[in-house]
Amino acid sequence: MNVDFLELSIRDLSRNFGRRRALSRVSLDCGAGEIVGLLGPNGAGKSTLLAIVSTLALPSSGEVRYGGRSAKEWGPVLRSRIGVLSHDLHLYSELTARENLLFFGGLYGVGHADALASTALNRARLIEREADVVSGFSRGMRQRLALERALLHEPRLLLLDEPFTGLDDASTVDLVSRLRELRSLGCITLLATHDLDTAEAVLDRAVILQDGKLVGAESDVRGLRKRYQARLQSAMAAS
Repeated sequence: MNVDFLELSIRDLSRNFGRRRALSRVSLDCGAGEIVGLLGPNGAGKSTLLAIVSTLALPSSGEVRYGGRSAKEWGPVLRSRIGVLSHDLHLYSELTARENLLFFGGLYGVGHADALASTALNRARLIEREADVVSGFSRGMRQRLALERALLHEPRLLLLDEPFTGLDDASTVDLVSRLRELRSLGCITLLATHDLDTAEAVLDRAVILQDGKLVGAESDVRGLRKRYQARLQSAMAAS
């Protein structure tokens, strides 16, 4: 089956953990070539939403559709079109940087894995450390490697959870440039972040989560920090 889609549709998505509701009827549409920010304090439900969209967690109710089909309708092959960078970077610390990329390239079934790994290592500015085990890498180095791991198979949908964590200024600039490149290629990107100053440089629009609920949307990300804080204060006052 040729797996591709140009839109992501999230409808009335809820997720309960016992008595605690992590998400409550969240709805969101994203299209090809969009970078959409997920904003909110810790515990707002951002990571839970990304986990469900990635197919790594199931909703309690509601659905996610990828180009009109559910994950069940697509089947396991859907994951070949999704790239994920989460708090857990999914790297093997006992393997070298190149070995990690070759391993995941094999899982993704990509061709020319060795050449792709070299390109990825150059993009991550880690080619001189390709033979070093990941356990000796700084957080920023591991973050850069994990991003390339998530992009090896050229996903249509990219899910990023705090991707700027641990990055120095040069690496942040590189990531912003890379995200803009992916936008031009039609990648759908959902990006959860607290780094609003950097977010303004790359997001097309943003939604705000508070206590698992979607409490605001911003179609203009200029001056986002001030409006974001006002939205949260308003949502807290109303709760």
